[in-house]
Amino acid sequence: MEKSLIDQRNLRDLMPALKNKKYFNYGGQGPLPEPSLDAIQHSWQKIQQLGPFTNNVWPYASHEIFSTKKMLGSLCGVNSKQIALTENVTSGCILPLWGLPFAPGDRLLISDCEHPGIVAACKELATRKDLEIDILSIQNLRKGVNDLETKNNILLQLLNKSLTPKTKLVVLSHILWNVGTIMPIKEIGDLLHNHVNSPFLLVDGAQSFGQIPIQDAASHADIYGFTGHKWACGPEGLGGVAISERVLAESNPTLIGWRSIKNEGSIYDTIPHPFHDDARRFEIATSCIPLLAGLRCSLNLLRNEGSEFQRHSKITNLSQKLWHNLKNINHVTPILEEEPETGLVSFLVHSSQPPSKIVEILGKKHLWIRALEDPIWLRACIHITSTETEIEDLTEGIRQLNA
Repeated sequence: MEKSLIDQRNLRDLMPALKNKKYFNYGGQGPLPEPSLDAIQHSWQKIQQLGPFTNNVWPYASHEIFSTKKMLGSLCGVNSKQIALTENVTSGCILPLWGLPFAPGDRLLISDCEHPGIVAACKELATRKDLEIDILSIQNLRKGVNDLETKNNILLQLLNKSLTPKTKLVVLSHILWNVGTIMPIKEIGDLLHNHVNSPFLLVDGAQSFGQIPIQDAASHADIYGFTGHKWACGPEGLGGVAISERVLAESNPTLIGWRSIKNEGSIYDTIPHPFHDDARRFEIATSCIPLLAGLRCSLNLLRNEGSEFQRHSKITNLSQKLWHNLKNINHVTPILEEEPETGLVSFLVHSSQPPSKIVEILGKKHLWIRALEDPIWLRACIHITSTETEIEDLTEGIRQLNA
């Protein structure tokens, strides 16, 4: 697609997936814009023209990787050498996690609002390395408190009380995937850094990357995993992780491949540490280079829609409209007692139909939300490509469920 045509159309118009449905599942997967698909196809063609495994292709592939890491490093507020490319947010979190220097008896502190993939990985890690898991109960922590500073202070106080002399790692999402609230990651990072034990901080950025500014959070976390296929509206199969200098100094690689090592030609030599000193030690082997162009294109298209702060403001204005609408429907209860601060709006429909059936009923009206399994709620996600008309249509569809 010609650049002149791209500039004349807003992001919504560039998304074929939004032409025949009202879409509220950005927290699961965002639609891919046409220019991003074109960028992926062009990159694939370029690689085939150069030869997929020739001396001519390596400079192109290296430039694609460098350009993408430079962009991601800027968004995360870290040096590009602290960025590792991964398939998704889960692998971005877990690969460095398993390389941390744990000792038997160390404790992991995990919030009760984490994604099952991360929780399962921590449980298996604890089993293999003889660790203990503590749960930080925050799901209902801030109910009835309207002031944001007070909410954050309550959370920080609870976190501080929950740390033990053996706490080695804290696991927390930047935006809670089920509740939709933003965690004060910068302040949490400072608290842990100044704590006598200085526990590591792992942050799941699945719902934040592409939705809210992440620079302060990512630069204050030890491991900040994110993915391109949700709010960034990039291709599935590509994510990343920002890794602190501390983790790079103290960790070991986990899954190992040729991309993890400095020099393939000397691998049989007696080198005590053959791995990269930067985040590449957590990269493994061959991955899909064309996806990089698609993600960069999507991120640039988002940037064309306004700054991160402007986009976040638009998202919350729309999500708050939906929240108010839901509060006025009989037998419907929004999970948050106060207006949402992100595009995630979770709610309960008090009905004889289970949430999965409600999703199916709404889907037949081309209204697409999702059912959560932990807790068993419904969730609608609002992005900058959402419209007030869509929100009214979803409201009416939910109202008719109990009509």
